[in-house]
Amino acid sequence: MQKRRQTLSSSILTSIRERKNRGAVASGVSPSEAPGGLLIASYNVHKCVGVDGKFDPYRTKQVIREIGADVLALQEADTRFGERRGLLDLDWLERETGLLPVPIAGFSKAHGWHGNVIFFREGLVRDVHQVKLPGLEPRGALVTELELKDGSVLRVIAAHLGLLHRSRHQQTRMIVDLLRARDDQPTILLGDLNEWRLGDRSSLNTLTSVFGLPPAVPSFPSRLPVLALDRIMANRSDLLGPVEAHDTQLARLASDHLPIKARIRLSSAIMQADGDQNI
Repeated sequence: MQKRRQTLSSSILTSIRERKNRGAVASGVSPSEAPGGLLIASYNVHKCVGVDGKFDPYRTKQVIREIGADVLALQEADTRFGERRGLLDLDWLERETGLLPVPIAGFSKAHGWHGNVIFFREGLVRDVHQVKLPGLEPRGALVTELELKDGSVLRVIAAHLGLLHRSRHQQTRMIVDLLRARDDQPTILLGDLNEWRLGDRSSLNTLTSVFGLPPAVPSFPSRLPVLALDRIMANRSDLLGPVEAHDTQLARLASDHLPIKARIRLSSAIMQADGDQNI
């Protein structure tokens, strides 16, 4: 039986019907308020330009502080043309939020890799891999392995996929091939995947072989989110809790995307992996 394709009109109607309930998850507890685990988040900051057309990095930083994430992936955090440079005050972020950027090589003034940057609050960076994704646009992914304070390891992939359908298919295949060439461990993929569709033509289909079907949480456009362009996905079914949009008055203004967030529990994912190996 073929999967039913989700149309744009049905997505808009669904989002409008559910708008009154946005900000609440099925359990009734927001990921940011739930006890235990790490709070992870993804946010396309739109080069710090809000929906009012104003360039305001301070407003962007205030949204980041609102989120309160332990691990945060940003997209469009650098200038795109000319000499790449970061748009945020990293010293302010460390002082106000405790977040540190995962270091990258080759760009002295940029925050991240092709606009992607990963921040973390506690732990050590064991490995960083910068991936140039195929396609007509300059797109990339940042892959890092974080050793957390309890000694567990989490692989984080921050990505921003292309606007073109064909490019997204190439990019998702490259991400899956990269993972299959590495050791199996708890992995989170998060970022602006630029794909709201489900069904046969969706570029998300390639990722389901590793991550399953990702939760669809409308995050774009920020003032009336109808499209689930931003995603958080995990390669363990017990690793990822409910995903929700960080929908506040400031977040609706600071970028054309809302941040999305979720809690992860590494201990459950590790026990699940050990159990699978013993079967």
